Amino acid sequence: MVTNLDTDLHADAIAALVYGDHGEPRQILGPHADGDDYMIIRTFQPGATKVSVRVDGKKRAIPMQQIHEQGLYEVRVKAPYRTPYQFDVTYPNETYSKYDPYAYEPLFSDYDLYLFAEGKHLHIYNKMGAQLREVDGVKGVNFAVWAPNARRISLIGDFNGWDKRTHPMMRHPESGVWELFIPGVEEGAAYKFYIMSHNQGYTAEKSDPYGFQSELRPKTASIVTNLYDYTWQDASWMEERAEVNPLEQPMAIYEVHLGSWRRKEGDEWLTYRELADQLVTYVKEMGYTHIELMPIAEHPFDGSWGYQVTGYYAPTSRFGTPQDFMYFVDQCHQNDIGVIVDWVPAHFPKDGFALSYFDGTHLYSHADPRQGEHPDWGTYIFNYDRNEVRNFLISNAIYWLEVFHIDGLRVDAVSSMIYLDFSREHDQWIPNQYGSNENLGALEFLKEANAVIHAECPGAVTIAEESTAWPMVSRPTYIGGLGFTFKWNMGWMHDTLSYMSKDPVYRRYEHNKLTFSLMYAFSENFVLSLSHDEVVHGKGSLMGKMPGDWWQKFASLRALFGYQYTHPGKKLNFMGSEFGQWSEWSEARSLDWHLLDFDTHRDLQRWTHDLNELYQHEPALYQQDFEPEGFEWIEANDSDNSVFTYIRYAQDRSDFLVIACNFTPLPREGYRLGVPEPGYYQEVLNSDADTYGGSNVGNQGGVDSEEWRWHHFDHSIRLTLPPLSVLILKKQAKKPV
Repeated sequence: MVTNLDTDLHADAIAALVYGDHGEPRQILGPHADGDDYMIIRTFQPGATKVSVRVDGKKRAIPMQQIHEQGLYEVRVKAPYRTPYQFDVTYPNETYSKYDPYAYEPLFSDYDLYLFAEGKHLHIYNKMGAQLREVDGVKGVNFAVWAPNARRISLIGDFNGWDKRTHPMMRHPESGVWELFIPGVEEGAAYKFYIMSHNQGYTAEKSDPYGFQSELRPKTASIVTNLYDYTWQDASWMEERAEVNPLEQPMAIYEVHLGSWRRKEGDEWLTYRELADQLVTYVKEMGYTHIELMPIAEHPFDGSWGYQVTGYYAPTSRFGTPQDFMYFVDQCHQNDIGVIVDWVPAHFPKDGFALSYFDGTHLYSHADPRQGEHPDWGTYIFNYDRNEVRNFLISNAIYWLEVFHIDGLRVDAVSSMIYLDFSREHDQWIPNQYGSNENLGALEFLKEANAVIHAECPGAVTIAEESTAWPMVSRPTYIGGLGFTFKWNMGWMHDTLSYMSKDPVYRRYEHNKLTFSLMYAFSENFVLSLSHDEVVHGKGSLMGKMPGDWWQKFASLRALFGYQYTHPGKKLNFMGSEFGQWSEWSEARSLDWHLLDFDTHRDLQRWTHDLNELYQHEPALYQQDFEPEGFEWIEANDSDNSVFTYIRYAQDRSDFLVIACNFTPLPREGYRLGVPEPGYYQEVLNSDADTYGGSNVGNQGGVDSEEWRWHHFDHSIRLTLPPLSVLILKKQAKKPV
């Protein structure tokens, strides 16, 4: 039964709706009870010539009355409130059947909203953004966004012709969360949020902060994506990861920028699936245990290397879909390779389509530039004191670890987070409530993030890029630490590269640069990093830093890697260094793989491979990286010869390695050093062997010890130390025949 009527809506309310200026669409659109037996239904269908409604599955379509020429329709039907219905919408050339977005109750529960407001909704990514849903048998997408200072938000996309009038969202008043379920929207749809702010009439088209996929730059729309249709094959890896202690496992990390590791003909990027074949195969053959990816979250500018993120929940579309990235991670795990990604919670760019000034206010940052802007990078700093911002970031960390099975997060620029005066003059920052320079909100955020990650994702690691003397970065939060698993050892890196860049004749005067690292080596759980930062911005390549002639450069680089792999701490090396890239790294081109046509570069690559292989098979090199019992100097003070000798111990102290480093181009014959036990000491690796491009000076495979007290041991061995070399020796039960 249909009742003809003139609408009782106020003309101003109608005008506000049809011209895109009404912030409470449910007041007008959707079903409205009109007594016990009737309901009024309204819909806004711009461009339609006729709209009818079919109630409760009936075939008969009831014509709706047009109450505004822009496309607002209304009908009063005899049916109890919330009886299901469907529209037939006729346009000049065709008719569509549509369900009404405003007939569905919000999917956010009060508990969801409470947790989010408290900053404790760890899996908010399962509610925010674009969620494929089925409600009462109807498939579609539930969209949700946080924008408390918005006056109106509309969904625009290819499903509504990017018309900002068509789908205004519904607001949860106290939380600032807006949502709308749109029936019929499917995977692959492009969308944005059109935001009108209470603040000075500000309007903007924004990509989704929680969007799971983005268009390829320079396009910036978000893409509806199903993250849960990929079938993982890495169950054994994930189970084993949860059971082991990462501090006692080998970790040789290959740091990679996916866009420039290798390229196809035509200078095109490899896809995630092509990388899963080529990169994973290479890393496995080379013996690395982990791949660390420079940021792969969506970013608009290639030259930022991914460190200026606009899509925190979207793997960059440069190399494929989120499912393609899952395949890459899956293949890594099936080949016993862990995956670490760079995570950037320190700052975000000012691009207008993303988080910047999101709802007409500095929602994710601070309004005061002394707190909210980073002076070095031209970016905004997150406001860690705001619960919803912390929730956004902590949930994002969990998202990468759980949804994509990532094994660890390397957290970028931690120093810039924890100091309010980082890179600022005295009048460019605001002290905290106690008058000091610690960013208390950032510190609490880091502690909470690390505690949550370790509780929710067993076996996952967090790694801090932190370059100051802030104490206990990699100590548990319950004893006052920041809670990271590991910390990059920036001091070791700077001192070591400074030492190695000196002409060998002057290294005797820099001896303490190498011995100093052992003064603090066990104060944190360190990763010895030779990262991308050391081969850009005019710093040259690692090979370019090495002094001397061609032969000496290669010998010095081999010695550097040998020293790194035998020093306490986990290992990280940037791509290209393993075969001696000469040119400085650029994100715009492939590594110089043609260098492997030359024997010298192949020999260096073989040395890196053999170091990795030895490292994984010798517990002395990794089991006690963070315990003083794992290291002992034999002689730390032979600066005249630029020789360093030391021992690495496994947890079983009878399992140890003796290491001798000679950082001059002069061989040292008859060099005596004490050893803990008598026996035959086999030369298990010699960086000067001819197979690595060396001069083949050595000890004919090993030496017998003598009962000759030397240093602080009752037994000693006499060695020939090759030039610019690292020797690694292991005591054997008997001399090989």
